[in-house]
Amino acid sequence: MIDFWAIISGTFNVIWMIIKYGWWVILPAGLFFIFIDLWERGQKMLYIKNMKWVFLELKIPGNVLKTPKAMDNIFSALHSIVEPDPEWKEVFFKGKVLPWYSFELVGYAGGVSFFVRAPESAKHLVENAIYSEYSDAEINVSDDYVNFMPAILPNDVYDIAAGDYILAKPNPYPIQTYPYFEANVEEQRLDPVSAITEVMSRLKEGEALWLQYLIRPVGDSWKKEGEEIRDKMYGRKKPDKKPSFLMGVIKGLGEFIYHLFRAPVIHPEWSAPKPSEDKGKTVTLSPGERNVVEAIENKIAKYGFQTAIRYIYIDRKDEFTQLNVAALLGAFKQFGTQDKNSFKAGPKPTAKFLFRKSKTYTKRAMYDAYKDRMFPTKTSILCTEELATVYHFPITSVGSPMLRRVETRKGEPPSNLPI
Repeated sequence: MIDFWAIISGTFNVIWMIIKYGWWVILPAGLFFIFIDLWERGQKMLYIKNMKWVFLELKIPGNVLKTPKAMDNIFSALHSIVEPDPEWKEVFFKGKVLPWYSFELVGYAGGVSFFVRAPESAKHLVENAIYSEYSDAEINVSDDYVNFMPAILPNDVYDIAAGDYILAKPNPYPIQTYPYFEANVEEQRLDPVSAITEVMSRLKEGEALWLQYLIRPVGDSWKKEGEEIRDKMYGRKKPDKKPSFLMGVIKGLGEFIYHLFRAPVIHPEWSAPKPSEDKGKTVTLSPGERNVVEAIENKIAKYGFQTAIRYIYIDRKDEFTQLNVAALLGAFKQFGTQDKNSFKAGPKPTAKFLFRKSKTYTKRAMYDAYKDRMFPTKTSILCTEELATVYHFPITSVGSPMLRRVETRKGEPPSNLPI
């Protein structure tokens, strides 16, 4: 009969002997990896702290008749700051991270405003991209609105609700985008952002609802996942990897020696490349499946951004309600479909106090992440068309009345004005 207690006791004795006589190797190795992790985090935070930013308020033109296609063009222009991933030396010794933007939609009882935080070096790029599509817009350097709120939330007076939105399915699956909401007749045109601004327009005094889109341009490496999904739906197999020259020589030499010894008895039969099994193979897709494949191909054909969507709802503790958060979640439901993609709640940071999970400290961690515009651990890839769908200037005919708009139009003086 097996003595399980003796097995367990013997295992622990072995572990103890390893620790007893090998601690002088295990302990330094463990401390080394801890040091490396802390060093990289510290260098990264120092690099981000030294980055220079500019905070801009966007005032919407009085009459917005352009569709979200205009914002699609703006995001395409902003993709030009895409950079290759930094080398490990730059990451380890300098903590280098790639630059990003933060497009924000802010609602108070007094109105709804649009903001952009961008690297200082990209200020003119942002202005030129917006003015090229909305010539009547106003872009002004502004103070950061988060500085007008308490430094620590929640506190004894205010409570908050915070969270992130990420894609529910893999990145190549798209959400419902603005072409779906458009119509030839302006009165029948739907504006997906108006559902969000309507929630913000109904806030009472003391309430605030902030929404930010952190976006960082990425290269085309993410498109491979979409191509694999497409090929799988079509029943295509991955092509076999071509062996290296050395492996080909070794394989050929081995086959030659094998047939050399068997030649007096059996006539040699040399191996030949196998014909592709996919040749002539056809897969019939249903109309729904074909629609999904076309949507995936449309998404991966556009520029992509690493994206994080975060919201903060603030209200007094004695009047706090989750209804506005539920309304915001309902507004994001319109972007989802069962067969393609949708938004879901992202993972929240786990903050502990005295070795126990604390909801208050978790909320404070989310509030600090919002103020610092820091990417969460889990992000999504959205293309320019998807970004333009969830963030654009609402069309005048369907826009919220509380949006801060440009009331007067600025113009250049006539060229023949006497001086």
